[in-house]
Amino acid sequence: MAHSTVRVLSLLSATVVDTGAMRVLIVEDEVPLAETVRHGLTEDGFVVEVVHNGEDAVWAATENTYDVIVLDIMLPKLNGYKVLEQIRERGVWAPVLMLTAKDGEYDQTDAFDLGADDYLTKPFSFLILVARLRALIRRGAPERPVVMTAGDLVLDPVKRRVERAGQEVMLTPREYGLLAYLMRHRGETVSKTQILENVWDPAFDGDPNVVEVYIRYLRLKLDAPFGRNAFETIRGMGYRLDADGG
Repeated sequence: MAHSTVRVLSLLSATVVDTGAMRVLIVEDEVPLAETVRHGLTEDGFVVEVVHNGEDAVWAATENTYDVIVLDIMLPKLNGYKVLEQIRERGVWAPVLMLTAKDGEYDQTDAFDLGADDYLTKPFSFLILVARLRALIRRGAPERPVVMTAGDLVLDPVKRRVERAGQEVMLTPREYGLLAYLMRHRGETVSKTQILENVWDPAFDGDPNVVEVYIRYLRLKLDAPFGRNAFETIRGMGYRLDADGG
């Protein structure tokens, strides 16, 4: 709820400051919270646009230019991680502040690996939000592809290019999505359920053994031809991509 997320006193006490009409995109599915933040930022001189789901966020971010994006993680249609990944792949480098009710090192690391610039956990002070946004805007948005590596295994999400030992390897979209997820969690054991929820769909109700099938495809394309063993099966737990690339 909005009243539990933003400290109202902080909002009411915010000082109106000229920001040079900086453009902000707010992506938040809690409508009362989104409108409260919109009102506060508008009072502070920002030009604000609000969308309430991940698909609209990707469209808005790629069709318009913003000085900063405030992006919630728990969103309908596409979660914040997916939105961030897709807009970075499309060359949108506006600074992104992730906004979420979650809290923990895992979530922060995941967001930063995908190219987030800052992270604010609910409940938050409106004054702190404004200060963070100003800092991000001052820092600017230099283009920086979020290239992920595990030894000589390289994934470039901007070019959607995968290389092993300097050689490009062609993957299907599902293979690419699985590899990208494992690369973001390299060195960690992830379960079939986690993979299905993040690479397939949270409502996936098919055969979970499809994960093993696609792990085998990745082994055939990225391990076997290069004499590597990067994709490990951890019995009873799931799978792990060796952080050093096998």
